[in-house]
Amino acid sequence: MGPAPQPVNEALYGKCIEVSKRVRWDLDKDVIRGRSFQLSHKFLPDGLSGIDRFDFLGEDDKRLVSQVQGRTYANMFGFVERFITAKVLDCTRDHWLGSQVALESLVRFCDEELKHQLLFRRIETMMAEEMVPGYIFVPDPDAVAKAVLNYSTWAVLGLILEIELFTQEHYKKSIEPDSNLSELFKDIFLFHWKEEASHAMIDELEWERENNKISDEERDRAVDELIAIVADVDGILQLQSAADAEYFIKVSADSFSGDEVRQLKTGFLKAYRYQYIFSGVKHRRYQEMLTNNTTEPQRRRLEQALGGIESSAR
Repeated sequence: MGPAPQPVNEALYGKCIEVSKRVRWDLDKDVIRGRSFQLSHKFLPDGLSGIDRFDFLGEDDKRLVSQVQGRTYANMFGFVERFITAKVLDCTRDHWLGSQVALESLVRFCDEELKHQLLFRRIETMMAEEMVPGYIFVPDPDAVAKAVLNYSTWAVLGLILEIELFTQEHYKKSIEPDSNLSELFKDIFLFHWKEEASHAMIDELEWERENNKISDEERDRAVDELIAIVADVDGILQLQSAADAEYFIKVSADSFSGDEVRQLKTGFLKAYRYQYIFSGVKHRRYQEMLTNNTTEPQRRRLEQALGGIESSAR
């Protein structure tokens, strides 16, 4: 006998369908609209790029930092949405012969994530046309997705919710209020945010359902897997932040001392750790879900692992 079927809150899944229909957008007609990136504007806002760590930079270089990090920011979303789509598609199995409302909401989720992947591939091409050659995005989306999908569904859903919560946090608190950013960059993340809001609701519903299906022993192993995934993410951030700092140093019109180079590399890594790990795991809704889905000793293990990452940048 398999695990008992879990109850489905069709009202909440139905709300996600309603939102999906209402905010639906077209990549060219609504988002890009024939525009290109103008390098006279910042891409990523100061609150995300951590620009205050680089007080030795002039205004041109501060703008360049925001553009380099903004390019990686867009690429990171295209990259993580590869495994997000695969895992959510896998979760539809539980609804094939059950709630068709829940099934439709997950299918719409996957359709929107495929559109987002296409959007970010287009954005990378457009940015490459404007920026100095030499930028490298390190992770291979398919290879990383295969590695992530080897972990339990509970652990992967925990990661996915963290990602989609920080997406909303970044847009509402940092990107939307900043009037100095590229309008195209802002619109990309406006429309991305519109669809991600309902995705986070589905993540919460599916993570709760998965949590109710598994045993205490399976959950305890899954917490260790979530810790391992976060460590894997941090390894990627270490590689990408180093590559981005080196690209920035290469294309900047200025030269930097050894100490300034160290500050740049450390500052990029701290910014990326905040962007992709800590702004998500510290989100109020994420902490509420952790409280619901884990025991206090399990949360302490996770907090200790995160504390080790947070304190390791020198």
